[in-house]
Amino acid sequence: MKRHSADTILLFSGLDPTGAAGVTADIETINHFQLTPLPIITSLTAQNTQRVDSLEVTKDSLLESQFNLIAEDISFNTVKIGLLGSVSQIKTISRLLDEKSTLNIILDPILISGTRENLSSNKMIEAMKSHLIPKCLILTPNLEELKRLAPGLNEQSAVSSLNCPWTLLTTSDSSEVEVEHRLYNKTSLIRRFNYKKLPGVYHGSGCTLSSAISALIARGVAIDDACDQALDYTYQCLLNAKKLGKMQYHPKRFSYQSK
Repeated sequence: MKRHSADTILLFSGLDPTGAAGVTADIETINHFQLTPLPIITSLTAQNTQRVDSLEVTKDSLLESQFNLIAEDISFNTVKIGLLGSVSQIKTISRLLDEKSTLNIILDPILISGTRENLSSNKMIEAMKSHLIPKCLILTPNLEELKRLAPGLNEQSAVSSLNCPWTLLTTSDSSEVEVEHRLYNKTSLIRRFNYKKLPGVYHGSGCTLSSAISALIARGVAIDDACDQALDYTYQCLLNAKKLGKMQYHPKRFSYQSK
């Protein structure tokens, strides 16, 4: 694993005005682990717990300015990436990250919203695969996202094709009774994590999970243990979720004591 910093995590995240997902979920989760988030907003969305209506992408020049001002002033070695808005934004972020060495980069490849709207394009997916994913330490796709990232391949071949050392594949989007998440190190299946399927639909669970993994990695926890603890934390957040809107539940990111 690359060198880590125990104090800060740089975020590239979208803004969800419901507060359930995106940068709000990232900040709440990272604060829970007593770290400081450094958030850069990649996009503004108009959405609620039922649908996503529109998305406005941050200008590359503003994103670059924010990154450079943070980088010249505050030390960070862990970067968590969520919603991305365009091919040029992906290329810009990739180039900026090349300017820093020894980064732990965690990518949650958000391609489809929790309410099933498409949030990406084939060109954006190809840009992720060419420019960003090879820089990452770990990816956290669900099954549908993996199929879009590597169409036509079986699970192990798909994971291998992404050229990332670690992949945590979540399966809550395809199971009715029990959910099994699978952790791969390159082509090898390292661990399975099994949970009872919870009733209801949850908004921001993927953001919560990937942010928790990022926080634990920043604190120096080994990858497999970070995934184990982050999954346990996320499950507890979902067990105590609140239904504030008409459809999806908000995870309650309370003061849960991790393993």
